[in-house]
Amino acid sequence: MQIFTDKKIKSLISPPPQAPFLGRGKKGRRKRRNAKLYRHLYNKKMDKLTDIENKVMREERLSFEDGLRLFKSNDLLTIGRLANIVRERKNGDMAYFISNRHLNYSNICVNNCRFCAFRKSKGEEGAYSMRIKDIEQFAESIDSTDFSELHVVGSLEPDFTFQYYIDLLSTLSHLFPGVHIQAFTAVEIAHIAKMGNMPVKDALEKLIDAGLGSLPGGGAEIFNEATRAKICPDKISGNEWLDIMKTAHSLGLKSNATMLYGHIETLKDRVDHLIRLRETQDESGGFLAFIPLAFHPANTEYSSMSRTSGIDDLKMIAISRLMLDNFPHIKAFWIMIGPKLSQISLSFGGDDIDGTVIEEKITHAAGADTERGLTRERLIGMIREAGRVPVERGTLYDHIKVWV
Repeated sequence: MQIFTDKKIKSLISPPPQAPFLGRGKKGRRKRRNAKLYRHLYNKKMDKLTDIENKVMREERLSFEDGLRLFKSNDLLTIGRLANIVRERKNGDMAYFISNRHLNYSNICVNNCRFCAFRKSKGEEGAYSMRIKDIEQFAESIDSTDFSELHVVGSLEPDFTFQYYIDLLSTLSHLFPGVHIQAFTAVEIAHIAKMGNMPVKDALEKLIDAGLGSLPGGGAEIFNEATRAKICPDKISGNEWLDIMKTAHSLGLKSNATMLYGHIETLKDRVDHLIRLRETQDESGGFLAFIPLAFHPANTEYSSMSRTSGIDDLKMIAISRLMLDNFPHIKAFWIMIGPKLSQISLSFGGDDIDGTVIEEKITHAAGADTERGLTRERLIGMIREAGRVPVERGTLYDHIKVWV
């Protein structure tokens, strides 16, 4: 019997020739047997995705089974190539960024999510809540001409009344009249409505009147009920999150969507999450971008876990692009995966690297080693170096300036 060493198998990894005749007799049978084995090894090694590629080229929707196969596949370059086809089909060579600032108004939270390093209890060291006078001081300290979006998220503060959120928005709208306010995750919206003792729709209408422009995509985490119950048992369910987004979309608000990955979720959980988002988008049409959020375990109850790998991050972005055929944009958030990988992601399905940020707190509380903000010039340079055309956008993807 012929022994196939690792070196021998490696030498056979190129596609075997389909010779019409390999000889007769014992020598010919051995050649045919070896050729059959070579083809088996080659097909197994390459983990062919030909049928999925055909679907992508025909612009057919991928199934749950397709998504699962993509996550299980090691053929990263094929997955990335297919995602890039879809990315360029939707957005050409354009790559987006935004000049924005983050405002995290509180970290005191009634929930106790196991993956969160930002949350504090009242009275705990490092806990804070910004009153309206603090918001005004924050506004006075920054240049309102330097950004087009204010990204406002925080915690489920037990002492804030419904009126606080109205005052927060109206104050920011008054102080930054030309700035789009993207504020409050669906989880925060549920809490705000509860504090006002009113339905979510009524709460959203009042927040819109006060200056709310759109919703961020946080709080989605992972939709699978069993997994969600383990990582964030106090948080609203995945279905409730989706329902709040549908309500927001029905009122004309646009939003983003996220997934927290790289913790205890399964590959099936990931695909299920993407398909639920896709189905919601079919129904409401209000999602602008999907943002995969790589889990940062430091200072959380999962601190013994490793961070996601570059391969996993690229696959997540690429497969998201392939599965979410009705989402206009896929964001490779540089805060989460780093500026370098964000650049590479622009050829793996991503078309947006987020923005200047200034200054992000939530991910850095969980050990992020990226910078807390980047300049407009740095973002433009990153995009150009990746071979794309930089486009500074507004929150709703209106073009502010294109650097041809």
